[in-house]
Amino acid sequence: MGIAATGCAWEQNEFTRLGIPEPITEQAERVLMLWQGSWVAAFAVGILVWGLIIWSVIFHRKRSEQLPPQVRYNLPIEALYTVLPIVVIAVLFYFTARDQTYLLETDEPADTNIEVVGFQWSWQFNYLTEPNPDGEANPESQREFSVEGTPDDVPTLVVREGDVVHFDLVSPDVIHSFWIPSFAFKMDVIPGHPNEFQVQIKDDVIPEGQDSATFAGRCAELCGVDHARMLFNLEVMTPEAYDAWYAEQLQNAATEAEQQAARDEEQQIVEDPRPENQPATGDAEGGTATEDTPATEGAPEPQTAETATEEEGGN
Repeated sequence: MGIAATGCAWEQNEFTRLGIPEPITEQAERVLMLWQGSWVAAFAVGILVWGLIIWSVIFHRKRSEQLPPQVRYNLPIEALYTVLPIVVIAVLFYFTARDQTYLLETDEPADTNIEVVGFQWSWQFNYLTEPNPDGEANPESQREFSVEGTPDDVPTLVVREGDVVHFDLVSPDVIHSFWIPSFAFKMDVIPGHPNEFQVQIKDDVIPEGQDSATFAGRCAELCGVDHARMLFNLEVMTPEAYDAWYAEQLQNAATEAEQQAARDEEQQIVEDPRPENQPATGDAEGGTATEDTPATEGAPEPQTAETATEEEGGN
């Protein structure tokens, strides 16, 4: 599992606050606060260290050939440079552990459940009826529809503004990393080890007067020769636009399922032409041969040599 606060100079949306993309989730705001707090602590330690160095250079520079008083130890100084680093590390550890626990929290019921499948070299997004964190449930029974891409046809992950979105991450081949810079967060997609996380999309992501906003996504783990082409888009829609898009995807999935069922039936007939596997046929009046009504019932009996002789004698 990989978790990181991220920033990149080539993100498409607006950049603010120390070069990190503008956060679009509540979790990204927490990552940003941790990032800024770490910088404040680093600057404070740097100012203290550089201040002590400059103070020593100015006030303890060599003034004569006489050696200054020599001492074996200085307890206050030794206590300071022992205790102070421990305090700094303990504070950073506390806030990091607290925020990591918050980022990995998945107890809140999600509005949207999406299974993210990372494969060489693109993405598939399966919209599920409920989470599948262990990857053990049958995805076909939970899947409502899917969006799949290729390196030449970049897929788009669509979510609703203001929703809690749950992600289940699986991979059939090698390790990938699901990364949306505007989430300020990434997580590894590991074969045989499903991962999960969820985010709360903020309510002010989409610019006023527009129906959606688009953000970049990519794989952040070197996964093969076409790793650089393993891209996708994240589109955040207004509730009205998302509901219309979702209904259209459900209709398209139902139509495709019907067409696939018809193709499977035709293929079964071609592969197994036995009569019992053929569809029933009949004339316009509905006459159809069945087991209860043999096809030869009511037809004239075929003539044999004996019946033909008897007919001639009778004539």
